[in-house]
Amino acid sequence: MTERGAAIDTITAVRIAGPGREFLMDDEPVDIFIADGRIVDIAPTGALPARGEVIRGDGAWAVPGLWDNHVHTVQWALASERAPLGHLESAAAAAAAMSGVAPLPDGRRVGTGFRDALWSDRPSLDLLDAATGDIPTYLINADVHSVWLNRAALAREGFRSDDGMLRETDAFEISRRLNAVDAAHGDRAMMRAGEQAATRGITGLVDFDMAWSAEAWPRRVQAGFAWHRVEFAVYPFDLDRAIGAGLRTGELREEHDVPTPGRGLVHVGPLKIITDGSLGTRTAACSHSYPGDPDNFGMLTVPSDELVALLTRATGAGLGVAVHAIGDRAITSALDAFTTTGAVGSIEHVQLVRHSDLARFARLGVVASVQPQHAVDDRDLVDRHWAEQTAIGYPLASLRDAGVHLRFGSDAPVAELDPWRAIAAAVSRTDDAREPWHPEERITIDQALEASVRSSVRPGEPADIALCAADPRTATGADLRSMPVRSTILAGYVTHMG
Repeated sequence: MTERGAAIDTITAVRIAGPGREFLMDDEPVDIFIADGRIVDIAPTGALPARGEVIRGDGAWAVPGLWDNHVHTVQWALASERAPLGHLESAAAAAAAMSGVAPLPDGRRVGTGFRDALWSDRPSLDLLDAATGDIPTYLINADVHSVWLNRAALAREGFRSDDGMLRETDAFEISRRLNAVDAAHGDRAMMRAGEQAATRGITGLVDFDMAWSAEAWPRRVQAGFAWHRVEFAVYPFDLDRAIGAGLRTGELREEHDVPTPGRGLVHVGPLKIITDGSLGTRTAACSHSYPGDPDNFGMLTVPSDELVALLTRATGAGLGVAVHAIGDRAITSALDAFTTTGAVGSIEHVQLVRHSDLARFARLGVVASVQPQHAVDDRDLVDRHWAEQTAIGYPLASLRDAGVHLRFGSDAPVAELDPWRAIAAAVSRTDDAREPWHPEERITIDQALEASVRSSVRPGEPADIALCAADPRTATGADLRSMPVRSTILAGYVTHMG
């Protein structure tokens, strides 16, 4: 039996789904031949002799290796060490749950994933203190745009808050501190998380960790990490450092003595700029106010002139950009900045879009980097907090019909890092017994696969391949969410064998 880490020369008897299938005449099984990390030939099964190390596909469906284009890697990797709070329905329940959480070795209690936007009660310092006492306790919102701390945690971190809630910049700073574990700890967590990602067909991700990753990822690969490709972002607070180090988007970043399975996996990504808040925190910058709060239109955390200056500087240094913009006002500001500067890159999240801005994405060549699972998870929030907005909520079909290039991600740990869940959400717009939410924004399975990959299954392409036990093209939404992945191959090497 072929083992994980083996270099593959031939994959026999598979059918192709997704990009690459258009070059085939029918769905008859084919053999895929690999050399030097790339696909070199595809032939009808048995037409050419299998050679070298062989994976027997036995009729499995081959798709290009899947990408998650928006991951907060260290926070995602550490999530398993933190108390899950996403299922709780009130502040009182969340505080009570934290009372039973054992402190981490650093003395802090940490919970993650709470969603307070639909809670009937409000977080407060007294409520959290009554449950948690003098042990520093931190609750991280699912969208990471707010954190709830008790008095002991506020004192430890040197922050003040009347209700214990910190939002936006302050919340990001707390998350950065919680994620700043020692390198060995973080690297071990990333190794475990990368192995798990490979079981779902992942061969690449874009890392939006709020840290200096230009040293972390080469170090991990040199230590044996070879689960997927990585494009790592930098943030404005590290822009001078990135320019000084000569980082340019797309360039390879690794040490000279990287082991063969990990060679060529780490590349410089974009400059990440967060320009507004989030729906869950009611800080996404919108054209219309939030219900019951007529003065709250959200916030632009980066003014338009500052955003233009950042995009201009990044472009001049050879860096692409990834602009976080959720509300329609923030998206318009971002598109204006792309227009003024000629910058290249993406807008991340794209959750509320003015009709007039749809075509601007395509005209400017700006990628819409979206997380389809958010539309499913947030539907009740949208119906409550964006009911008076006139822009399009969580568009997919509208963007694609306008000629916009879509890329899918999870925003993990905000949503589970599983590309099949993102694909299922895009195709079905539901993940429970309810009717699809805004079904007019559904896209086809072929379109969803295209938004989830960076290559195709054809000669000359990287040998990044996932073998599925079922045909994605005929699967229901539920089938897609539980899609069994039999094998994952990265640059010709096995990273997962089910």
